Order: sequence, then structure tokens, then C-alpha cells
Amino acid sequence: MKQCLANAQPRWTRRKQERPQELLDAALTIFSEKGFAGARLEDVAKSAGVSKGTVYLYYSNKEELLKAVVKEHVSPIVEEAKSLLEPEKSSANLIREAIHLWWLKYGSTKLSSITKIVLSEANAFPELGRFFYDEVVRPWWDYLESVLKRGISRGEFADIDTEYAAQVLCAPLVTLGLWKRTMDGCCGVETNPMRYIEAHIQMVLNGLTCPQTSRVA
Repeated sequence: MKQCLANAQPRWTRRKQERPQELLDAALTIFSEKGFAGARLEDVAKSAGVSKGTVYLYYSNKEELLKAVVKEHVSPIVEEAKSLLEPEKSSANLIREAIHLWWLKYGSTKLSSITKIVLSEANAFPELGRFFYDEVVRPWWDYLESVLKRGISRGEFADIDTEYAAQVLCAPLVTLGLWKRTMDGCCGVETNPMRYIEAHIQMVLNGLTCPQTSRVA
């Protein structure tokens, strides 16, 4: 019993270790609700149940706080998609898995508000836009382009402009995420994201498939 007590960490120590994640969770909530320009560090501190000074111990400003949210919660999704790359999988399945992963981990969560924030604030905060491009957008494009090139080299896909095809793959997903966070609430017509995604996948893969191979059902 004494040994267990000796090994146990004080409650305040464990709390301190957990605090950065708590601040990131609170920041995501505040950014999602108020946008980037409207968010204040005081709001983040209040949501996390700490003082404003505590926030400054970890993050010097809200730009750094938003960047930390992206690095902690968004960047790893690209790496997770890469982990699905296995030799026996078809390139079509890799594209399907990547798109579904994007929706599961990003598009259907509060994280998707970051896209809206970056697009609306990029002119006023160009460094923020560049950071998101380098940290998230470019890696996604590069991964999807690598899958497209893989499909072409294996005779699964027709020869296409892989650089721009990768961007075209992503564009409807950005639209879906923005639509769900904005227009669905005022149009009275709720978009079914899985039907949307499946329609997108079918059109893309049927367009990519080489003439000699069967079309995607």
C-alpha cells in the first residue's frame, strides 16, 4: 500500500500534464463557435477553467493556439491515411478509405470549422493560411497524388494529370464540410454526407478506371 502511494503522482501534477490538451480542446470549441477573429484567449481560459495567464504559459497568442490545434488533431490524419497503404490493396480502395477517413476524423467533427476559419481569415492572416496549406492541404494533395500515380503505374487508372486530379478529389469534400457548417442550418434541406461522399467516390473512380477494367458499381 505504501509503495502504491509512493508511486502515485500528486493530483496537481497530473492536472498540469493534462492542461495543454485541455486548452486545445477548449480552443477548438471557442474557435468553432466564434471564429478566429472573434475568439479571445480569455474565452479559451474560461472554457478550460483556468486563468488567462495560464494560457500564456503554453501559447503566446491565439495564432499559436490554433496552430497547435491543427498539429495535434489534424496533421495526424494524413499520417493515418498513409498507414492504410498496403501492397495488396487496390488504388481505388485506398482512395475510398482516405475519403472516408477524412470525413470520420475531420469533416464530421468540430475540426472542420478550421477550414472555414482559414478560408475566411487567410487574407487578414496570410501566415495562418500558409501554415494550414503547408501542414494539412499540401500533405493531403501529395498523398492522394501518390495513390493516383500508383494506380496509373499498376494499370488500374487511366493516365491523367495527377497533380490537379488530387486537388479535384479534395475540392468537393471541402464544399461538403463548409455546407454542413453553414447552409444546412438555413436552407431547410439537410445534406446526407455519406450519400454525397459515395456519389463523389463513384464518379471519381468510374472516371479514373481504365477502359479495359470493370467500372465501379
